[in-house]
Amino acid sequence: MTELPLQPKGALVIIGGAEDRQGDCQILRRFIRLSGGTEARIVVLTAGTSEPEEAGETYIEIFERLGAAIVWVVDTREQADANHIDAVRAIGQATGIFFTGGDQARIVERIKDTILEDAIRKRHQEGAVIAGTSAGAAIMPDVMIVRGESETSPRQDSVTLGTGMGFVSGILVDQHFAQRGRLGRLVTAILLQPATIGVGVDENTALVIEGEEFEVLGEGAVTIVDESGITYHNGDIAWEDEAMSVFNVKLHILSAGCRFNIHTRLPTAAPL
Repeated sequence: MTELPLQPKGALVIIGGAEDRQGDCQILRRFIRLSGGTEARIVVLTAGTSEPEEAGETYIEIFERLGAAIVWVVDTREQADANHIDAVRAIGQATGIFFTGGDQARIVERIKDTILEDAIRKRHQEGAVIAGTSAGAAIMPDVMIVRGESETSPRQDSVTLGTGMGFVSGILVDQHFAQRGRLGRLVTAILLQPATIGVGVDENTALVIEGEEFEVLGEGAVTIVDESGITYHNGDIAWEDEAMSVFNVKLHILSAGCRFNIHTRLPTAAPL
């Protein structure tokens, strides 16, 4: 009998970018709390950013201020860096792993199919929390939005998909969502990737996934685009640069405290 893969024990914290780093830092504080609070050992992965030293120093200061016991930075500027024993050892001790923003394609290019990726998956399985902001959020699913146009209606040429890190299945994440008007490209993405739930995350907003359910926190909203009830779209006949028609897309808007079950595709209101 084929054994089913084990479900990871660690939470995922998927942040829409521009998270608060100066005030009460609600989202980053939750990440530290989930990672062990004052005993948290955090690894910051700067693969996505073009300014790794600056980003690393920024998150060291924040996470130490929020009470983490230890913060390390793993800088992978080439894929070979992700096979370095020091990087793997750091991940092996981490209770929380944080991907910075930048370019999501760069993160996958530098970490996917390396020893470091294996180490990250092992620690997640053992209970370490994985978080990512902006580009670091986009990489979380099996399939990710590599690039795309904002403030546009659904069009086949408005989005490019690629392979993500695969820490969660069944969803597709877009970040800076309301601020950059990305509903059109998220709808396009789920038409290109059927049976996937579109999840648009506003800035300074996050979802915390534990098991099959996630909770929303932060000041904005999470937009859910569910394609399961679509009765018609003309994506197979529309020109690539032509606006598409889509009927009966289901939309949910979730603010802080609301929950959503990825398996049942059902939202739950925040407690009163």
